[in-house]
Amino acid sequence: MNYAQYIDHTLLKPDSTREQVDKIIEEAKQYHFKSVCLNPSHVAYAAEKLQDSDVLVCTVIGFPLGATTTEVKRFETENAIKNGASEIDMVINIGALKDGNYDDVQSDIEAVVKAAQQHTVKVIIETCLLTDEEKVKASELSKAAGAHFVKTSTGFAGGGATAEDVKLMKETVGDDLEVKASGGVRNLEDFNKMLEAGATRIGASAGVQIIQGLESNSDY
Repeated sequence: MNYAQYIDHTLLKPDSTREQVDKIIEEAKQYHFKSVCLNPSHVAYAAEKLQDSDVLVCTVIGFPLGATTTEVKRFETENAIKNGASEIDMVINIGALKDGNYDDVQSDIEAVVKAAQQHTVKVIIETCLLTDEEKVKASELSKAAGAHFVKTSTGFAGGGATAEDVKLMKETVGDDLEVKASGGVRNLEDFNKMLEAGATRIGASAGVQIIQGLESNSDY
């Protein structure tokens, strides 16, 4: 099994430099990660650099708050796809979910799914801000909206992925959607816990350390 294909090699800090972008692109090519996940302003550059590789370009929409309008999220998505993104990680309208405006949350996701033109859409529900009931509802709405993944976290809201949340999300969406664990997955132990809980994609800036840990572990 190629565990590197479970990893979106991630660089989303606001002060990310071109030098840092180049570094994760080269690491992704070396280790054959599934994607690099970058802010939208880096998508066109990354797509050009990765055009002859097996590494996809992933970007974030409505990030990190999820509080932009649906129209803005739609445009961001269209622009990202035009610039070469293959995967879209969008943040739900968290306040709308908490207000019980479920139709608004679902239509927000649906707009991004449509704008993504059949490219993979992962829906970030920001688990650290939600009750278990809200996590279930957000996962159900993502499924109803036609998304491909539910994702735990942005990493910017004070909490990241937990195995408990991944398990709850996977139980909710079943085989129809996959689960991406993101935020705080820093080593092989964290990585294994997320996979055991049901995640099939890991968003991490520590992808190299995780794979090096796997390579040094005789069980793999």
